[in-house]
Amino acid sequence: MAKWTPQHEAPAPLEGPVVATITGGTLLWFAMFLVQLPFYGWFADRDLLWWVWTCAAGGGLGLIGIWYVRARDAALKRQAAAADAGAEGQGRQTGGGFGSS
Repeated sequence: MAKWTPQHEAPAPLEGPVVATITGGTLLWFAMFLVQLPFYGWFADRDLLWWVWTCAAGGGLGLIGIWYVRARDAALKRQAAAADAGAEGQGRQTGGGFGSS
C-alpha cells in the first residue's frame, strides 16, 4: 500500500476567542450539573448517575482548560511583544554590523 500524500496545503489554524469559548463551555457543563442535582435520586433509580458525574467532570476539566488557554494566550502575547521589540531594535541599528567599514 502506497503512502498517502496530501494534494494541497493544510489550512492555517483558526484563531478566535478561545478563552471565551472554553469559559462558555465550562459554564454550560456546570449549569447542566446543577440542573441535574435535584434529580439525583431519579438518576440513581434508573442507573443513570453517569449523566450527573459526566457533567461534573466536564466542568472540572473545563476549569483546567480555562487555566491552560489563559496561559497559552498570555504566552502568545508575550511572544508577539518580544518579536515586535526585536524588530524595532533591528530597525534602529546603524553601522557596526558585518560589512560596515
